[in-house]
Amino acid sequence: MTTATVPARGGVWKQTRTFDPAVRLLFLNQLTINLGFYMLMPYLAAHLADGLGMAAWAVGLVLGARNLSQQGMFLVGGALADRLGFKPLIVAGCALRTVGFGALAFAQSLPMLIAASLATGLAGALFNPAVRACLAAEAGERRVEAFALFNVYYQAGILLGPLVGVALTGVSFRLTCVVAAVLFAGLTAVQLRHLPGGRSAGAAEDGGRTGRQFRTVLAHRVFWLFSLAMTGSYVLSFQVYLALPLAADGTAATTALFVVSALVALAGQLRITAWCRARLSRARCLVLGLALMGAAFLVPAALGRSLVGLLLCAAVLAVANAVLYPYEMDTVVALSGGRWVATHYGLYNTVCGIGITLGNLGTGVLLDVTGWSAAPWLVLCAVGLGCAAAMAALARGGRLAVRQPAEEESPSPPA
Repeated sequence: MTTATVPARGGVWKQTRTFDPAVRLLFLNQLTINLGFYMLMPYLAAHLADGLGMAAWAVGLVLGARNLSQQGMFLVGGALADRLGFKPLIVAGCALRTVGFGALAFAQSLPMLIAASLATGLAGALFNPAVRACLAAEAGERRVEAFALFNVYYQAGILLGPLVGVALTGVSFRLTCVVAAVLFAGLTAVQLRHLPGGRSAGAAEDGGRTGRQFRTVLAHRVFWLFSLAMTGSYVLSFQVYLALPLAADGTAATTALFVVSALVALAGQLRITAWCRARLSRARCLVLGLALMGAAFLVPAALGRSLVGLLLCAAVLAVANAVLYPYEMDTVVALSGGRWVATHYGLYNTVCGIGITLGNLGTGVLLDVTGWSAAPWLVLCAVGLGCAAAMAALARGGRLAVRQPAEEESPSPPA
């Protein structure tokens, strides 16, 4: 079991108020980040294709540039956060996204659009690992509860963003970009004034030797295995954006998938986390969450493209994610032993990001080859159950327990 204290009872706001102002600011930070991002990004492709008349390959290039710059730079962003402190990277990332979204409002040429897209992606790589490492540090022993609440605010931003965005984009896409940029500018100013400093242990102890920082993280074999096992959960979660919408075949049905997924997370996250903490160890929560993700795809395998089956699959995926998220974030900190936490988060995000890309490619090929038979869903189910088995094997012998600082001196972390 984790060493965190029992979470406070009550609603989201009541539990939020039990945390220090710095943690509450990080909750607000993530809500605003997702609100600003999701009010703009879902409508960018249509703006590029219809508003600017760009070819499909150019639209793909602009969108791909954002994803590449974010996924490719997560490890660098995490390493810089550990070196320079969490606050500078969070502030810099939000400021850069302000610039990127502002540029998208006025960019007309392909080079300018690519530059703006690269800036928005790099911004995420800067603040994403830093935010999570800062939250873990500020929450202390309550980090499981903190990450559960963090996911509530995260999902709230995903739910509200497109609703605000569709209203603003109905006026003009430029207005959407400007409002999103203003949100990030305000967030930057608030964090610059109120966010505390701090960085992971290790930076002050190794005499500034960056090589040791990367060797410590990259040589951590158990962390690599944990990240690879968890990659399956991200591939499966992403099917809410890929396989399920394709099967739903309609805007209204696709919207219903996102709404159900978000509402389950908002309504159930704290209850699910409390239930898990009262009954299961951290490792068992990870295994259960992965197994649930795999089991979710048995529903469309049995019911086909029925909307009820697809909605139920999305709901079970959301429940599984609610089981997993606080404990996967907690495990990253535990395996790091409190050293180079942001760098560990950066590597974790990079591994999972690569896994999502490969998983989506594989899913797409599978759908092309087999169509909408039960086969794609059964393969996705097998991925979840296989990852659950891998996590269970990894947890044997306490290998997912807190890593001791003394292990940093060994040439190869124990298995």
